[in-house]
Amino acid sequence: MNKGNVVKFAAGLAIIFVVVLVLVSFVSRIGSNSGQKDMETYNNKSLNEKLDYLSNKINVTTNTPRKASIELTPASLYDELPEIDKYPISVSGTGDINIEIFASPEKSGANMDGWILEVAEDFNTMGYTVDGKTISVSIRNIASGLGADYIISKKYTPDAFTPSSVLWGNLINAQGGSVSLKAERLVGNVAGILVNKTTKEKLENIYGKADTQAVLKAVVNNEMVMGYTNPLASSTGLNFLLSTLYYYDPVNLLSAKAKEGFTSFQNNVPYVAYTTMQMRESAASGKLDGMVMEYQTYVNDKELSQYEFIPFGIRHDNPLYEVGTLAAEKKAVLDKFTEFCLNESAQTLAKEYGFNELDTYQGEDYNTSGSTALQALQLWKENKDGGKDIIAVFVADVSGSMNGDAIIQLKKSLINGAQYINDNNYIGLVSYSSDVTIEVPIAKFDINQRAYFQGAVEDLQTVGGTATYDGITAGIKMLQEAKENNPQAKLMLFLLSDGETNEGLSPKYVEPLVKESGIPIYTIGYNANIEALKKISNINEASSINADSDDVIYKIKSLFNAQM
Repeated sequence: MNKGNVVKFAAGLAIIFVVVLVLVSFVSRIGSNSGQKDMETYNNKSLNEKLDYLSNKINVTTNTPRKASIELTPASLYDELPEIDKYPISVSGTGDINIEIFASPEKSGANMDGWILEVAEDFNTMGYTVDGKTISVSIRNIASGLGADYIISKKYTPDAFTPSSVLWGNLINAQGGSVSLKAERLVGNVAGILVNKTTKEKLENIYGKADTQAVLKAVVNNEMVMGYTNPLASSTGLNFLLSTLYYYDPVNLLSAKAKEGFTSFQNNVPYVAYTTMQMRESAASGKLDGMVMEYQTYVNDKELSQYEFIPFGIRHDNPLYEVGTLAAEKKAVLDKFTEFCLNESAQTLAKEYGFNELDTYQGEDYNTSGSTALQALQLWKENKDGGKDIIAVFVADVSGSMNGDAIIQLKKSLINGAQYINDNNYIGLVSYSSDVTIEVPIAKFDINQRAYFQGAVEDLQTVGGTATYDGITAGIKMLQEAKENNPQAKLMLFLLSDGETNEGLSPKYVEPLVKESGIPIYTIGYNANIEALKKISNINEASSINADSDDVIYKIKSLFNAQM
């Protein structure tokens, strides 16, 4: 080929290359515009049209469930609790005489939540002795309700216990445990309702002032959206429950009048958080007009500065209890440590950490006895849904990535958790991998349905890919169809998964469907991508928990008690 032909050939290739680039760009733009147009068309569909559109894209089959033998005797609290090593010691004492103290997280956690840890470390360096023996303390960070359960069950008993409020000490003694008060207050704290500034102004304009009574009235009248923490596990949640009953009947917190008032309030509460930390996350999102929180948490979290603090209920003054009857030398150590906690240096440090504020707030004077609190918790469990039926679908990930410990724990979660589902709820079960299977259609959770549910759970097998959003879509379709016959029912979906998705429907189509449905999706992760699961739960302000193998049973119990 001569030089001229080479030039012509090269020029021809260049032209072809340019034409190809133009065509690729054109096709890409067409595809992009087509995809954008398809998304716009989808977003303009109604909820049912979206659901039908997506349902036609997934493969759903229905199994014939079998009945399994079920255990009607509830598991013991002792068996439900994980081994205490799940909650490691934060400060380890090495004295000849050492006592262990359970301490609530707001004073035994990290950074500004670590007051008692710093005090304990200082105490252990002082060289104190009793009868010539060196003394020390060890601190275990453990939530108040959880610590109380260990003491009640006698699965593990520390030497001392400092919960957030006296309610837990009273509950322990009312349920067969034994604690005696050593100090009414180690550090001062107050429970409160956080309301954003706009809501506070609204309350003041309507009710004259922004206080607990105004908040309760505003919630009942649909003038604000509020959430609170699970009273079975949270000090603030339990205080709020009793305070609400007290507001409706100051004479008898357990009267029909108090119950009726609480039900009218609860009917308009969309969110009960699993833990205080999850309530903190909801507060930071700005999606709620009000929520409960302790002052020490509030003042130390800059993200909460958009909220105003309204104190309520009894004070949270972090009492200290002796557990059981200690030997004389251990009593002496506890007395010495109590004195050390109350000295000027420790109390000054407490103030730096956000405690000992709002001391002018005296607190409400309601009945704090353990028997009253127990009955109030039962009342809450029975009436928290205001008489509405609950319809829930459990969506279980049975893809190949769940093989091994994850699927074992998932099955254990559902089988053990089933005993905490009220038998007047309506329950269904879906599994998914590459495809979706309706394992148990929705029905009232009587003994027969529970037997079918357990049989289906026992038979779950892992295989295939992970089409998480296909499973969610199928679950929502079941719930929407069930609601047609029960329009006042409260719908919810529980997703049990490792959080990974590698095929099936795209989140960009399913997430708008979830949002529009308003159905909360509670996610439970097993060796999971927790952030992916949290993203799903956050769509409609639901909870997400990391159910690792050590404490899955207890966590599921707490979640189901709160929601089911």
